[in-house]
Amino acid sequence: MTQPFWKMHGAGNDFILFDDRAGLFPLANREWMASVAARRTGVGCEGIILLQAASDADFRMRFFNPDGRAAEMCGNGARCAARLAFELGIAPASMTIVTDAGVVHANVNGDAVELSLPDPVDIAPCYDLEVDEHPVSCGSVNTGVPHVMLEVQDLDEAPVATLGATIRHHPHFAPAGTNVNFVRCVDTSHIEIRTYERGVEAETGACGTGAAAAAIVMTLRGRTTPPVTVTTVTGDQLHIGLERQGDSVTSLTLAGPAVHVYMSSIELPA
Repeated sequence: MTQPFWKMHGAGNDFILFDDRAGLFPLANREWMASVAARRTGVGCEGIILLQAASDADFRMRFFNPDGRAAEMCGNGARCAARLAFELGIAPASMTIVTDAGVVHANVNGDAVELSLPDPVDIAPCYDLEVDEHPVSCGSVNTGVPHVMLEVQDLDEAPVATLGATIRHHPHFAPAGTNVNFVRCVDTSHIEIRTYERGVEAETGACGTGAAAAAIVMTLRGRTTPPVTVTTVTGDQLHIGLERQGDSVTSLTLAGPAVHVYMSSIELPA
């Protein structure tokens, strides 16, 4: 059976999206999903997104990493899903989306989409993590998925591929692992970021929940004052809103572009 799909990206974070309200997508076939996500031999993406029917929201978003494993949440992916859902008539411009990390709200205005994220948990803005018998200064927070943040002075020289992979698999974060963000503070309202993404197992073009996590940690450290603009490795910008309540954070929002690349179709496996 042939199924249409949409290729989209949010600040350089690219996805393949399917309208799966009929429930026909082969969820259990991780091998096939990985082949579709492959860069050289498939369509190529950093995540596969399904728009499914929901009784308690406008729709449900299911997210799968390029290896075919499900993930709880993807901020940029949810923004792309929101734009597509609005354009397909699945949801109004102001909508609710069920994710495995909880219900989120989105507002679509052309190719600009703002997402209200669940209140972050497991916030630890500053601590030392033992890596190869040396302390590494980190911060961490779960913004729907777990993130670690390291502040660096030179983002171009940051060891994203090496140290990022080591921390992603660090026993402290077992068994689920974590995403790892390297951040440079430009000024009190602007940071730059590079992200090693769990599931992608490499550096990603952008990560919405990572941008939010970095803004939270930098704000709690007193390095930034919200709203915070986050420049990704692609040069695109995401905008993070939040309210600090002592050592916690509420009213977390993620805003930025959700862009169509193309529409096509693919043969689903039997």
